[in-house]
Amino acid sequence: MSNIFELATPGVQGLQPYQPGKPIEELEREYGIKNAIKLASNENPLGINPAVVHSLQDINRYPDGNGFVLKKALAHKHGVNMDMITLGNGSNDILELIARAFVSSTHSIIFSEHAFAVYPIVTQAIGATAIVTPAKNWGHDLNAMKAAINDNTRLIFIANPNNPTGTWVDKATLKEFLETVPVLVVVDEAYFEYAIENPDYPNSLNWITDYPNLIVTRTFSKAYGLAGLRVGYSISHPDVANILNRVRQPFNVNSIALAVATASLNETEYLSKSIALNRAGLQQLMTAFEKMGLSYIPSLGNFLAVDVNDGAKIYEALLREGVIVRPIGGGYGMPRHLRVTVGLPSENDAFLQALRKVL
Repeated sequence: MSNIFELATPGVQGLQPYQPGKPIEELEREYGIKNAIKLASNENPLGINPAVVHSLQDINRYPDGNGFVLKKALAHKHGVNMDMITLGNGSNDILELIARAFVSSTHSIIFSEHAFAVYPIVTQAIGATAIVTPAKNWGHDLNAMKAAINDNTRLIFIANPNNPTGTWVDKATLKEFLETVPVLVVVDEAYFEYAIENPDYPNSLNWITDYPNLIVTRTFSKAYGLAGLRVGYSISHPDVANILNRVRQPFNVNSIALAVATASLNETEYLSKSIALNRAGLQQLMTAFEKMGLSYIPSLGNFLAVDVNDGAKIYEALLREGVIVRPIGGGYGMPRHLRVTVGLPSENDAFLQALRKVL
């Protein structure tokens, strides 16, 4: 065992880990800055809903490994059966479960250029072949994705809306795609609650019973403000959910996450406030970018990708002003852009002032 690295599988040996947004504490420590703001990780700026704090109890006990109460609440909310639901430690966990359950090193997975970084990570980790289709107007080109399917393809990832571009696939286009595609299709709807206000945005759960190869994933990390608790879920045909629950780790969702997520489903006031805040924040950023002569990609998420010519350079300059955003060169292939999360109005203002200064 002279070289432990050689014991790893080939896919893992060549893997570059996911790079999360820089924590506020790290920035303040490195640069000697106080009162920094973070608009890098598409978190909800409202913080945790105080109405659900009462759910924090019984942490001396193992969680319900089946997540019965949360599944029951989700089934009621979405009008589905409980056996169609799989719970995950965030929706990222679900994406990995799907890949591990249905794809091997002899298979391929299709996803788009500029799509969520977890898709290539899980593909490479299991040794599968990644087929990356070119983007169309920064978004998914479903015709290109369909044309890329071969005999070894088992899975297609579609982020709708997409992260980091905020682009989306409309109802008619997605439904036509699902009608003719013979492989598993994961529609990743992490930003669903923000996007559903758009009348042309599809609620893919409406098609679950029509297409047994469809898996829809969602999360409590965004509009529900529970990113730190890590709880997400998928809804699919019961046979698909049965397979996923065979490879799901026991107790993959902790007791606090289960309880708070369940309570959050009934707190519509907080959700409405989150959506309204995001709508206003997007407009605040778009108006400012237009006045500054900066182009951006229209978004249905809680973030905007803005063209600043040199994303890495402006990112570093903003750090020195106490503002954390997200450069999206590297694995996303967008070196000119920064992804900026919608914050509170005061945080958006602070970012815009810093951006004007460094530009």
